[in-house]
Amino acid sequence: MFTRREALIGAVVAAAAAAAIPAFPTQAQTADIAALPRQKVSLVAPPFVHEHDQVAKGGPKVVEFTMKIEEKPIVIDDEGTTLRGMTFNGSIPGPMMVVHEGDYVELTLVNPETNEMPHNIDFHAATGALGGGALTHVNPGEQVTLRFKATRTGTFVYHCAPEGMIPWHVVSGMSGTVMVLPREGLKNEKGEPVRYDKIYYVGENEFYIPRDENGKYKKYESLGESYDDTLKVMRGLIPTHVVFNGKVGSLTGKNAMTAKVGETVMIVHSQANRDTRPHLIGGHGDYVWEEGKFANPPAKDLETWFIRGGSAGAALYTFLQPGVYAYVNHNLIEAVELGATAHFTVEGEWNDDLMKQVDAPRPIPMN
Repeated sequence: MFTRREALIGAVVAAAAAAAIPAFPTQAQTADIAALPRQKVSLVAPPFVHEHDQVAKGGPKVVEFTMKIEEKPIVIDDEGTTLRGMTFNGSIPGPMMVVHEGDYVELTLVNPETNEMPHNIDFHAATGALGGGALTHVNPGEQVTLRFKATRTGTFVYHCAPEGMIPWHVVSGMSGTVMVLPREGLKNEKGEPVRYDKIYYVGENEFYIPRDENGKYKKYESLGESYDDTLKVMRGLIPTHVVFNGKVGSLTGKNAMTAKVGETVMIVHSQANRDTRPHLIGGHGDYVWEEGKFANPPAKDLETWFIRGGSAGAALYTFLQPGVYAYVNHNLIEAVELGATAHFTVEGEWNDDLMKQVDAPRPIPMN
């Protein structure tokens, strides 16, 4: 069993390593940053994204975020299967943060005393100190503030990365996304501006839930109690669940994402650990930044796109027909059997020119 004492010892070792890393800007740099305007942003739970400008207004600024780490049991399917979850801000995935190139991300990470484990955060969008991981180790009852400059545009994963426990924390729910927009906004392959009417964030996770001797999923009273069994399942590399936004069916039915015919929707999709293949059934990726990097021209008219493990990608689609669209991981076993399916519910008028049932099903005529 993994004990709280062992976790804290690991954190002390990591903190000692971090202490050797220079983390102090020059006096001139500090003065320059202090002169910048500041903006406090309240994060929202996915699939929604906090309000933001698609084109930057004014010069760079310091964007302040606060995230609280929550360790809690999470029911991940309709059968009551329970994950001993670790989360950023209580959601799986953690909230999406949006800034513009040249802005500073300033995050206060809070680890309440009620938690069992040390935590930190590795920003793939950041430069230096293990993406911030070496400078953000917090034990229960501590908080830390990290600032980094958003120097590259695109969509980037962040995740928890405590020494010796990285895979466990990630597959227990601790990942999210930062989107760094170009200051002038998004552009297509011709350099023409493109905009979106709505944005949704889909975070894909795989879970590894241990079973008892009768094949039923086990429940645990604490993270420490679940550690050994979970590690054995993880090492088998065969997930028990592959889900969008923390639960089978989390984005279907009354929780489906919504749009109207004629609206352009941006879908940001992340997977912190495994490769995935998003596909919108009945639609396409009009513009797709498959690698998530807006400095590169987008691909066009994709049927399915590829998100590498440890990355986030972005796709734009203008809905042309009403109805329910399934958005899936096109490893269809993972979509249908393990849970990686979401829905878009789209309102509007049907266009027979795009699709029409010419004849309804009827008996085959006898010759």
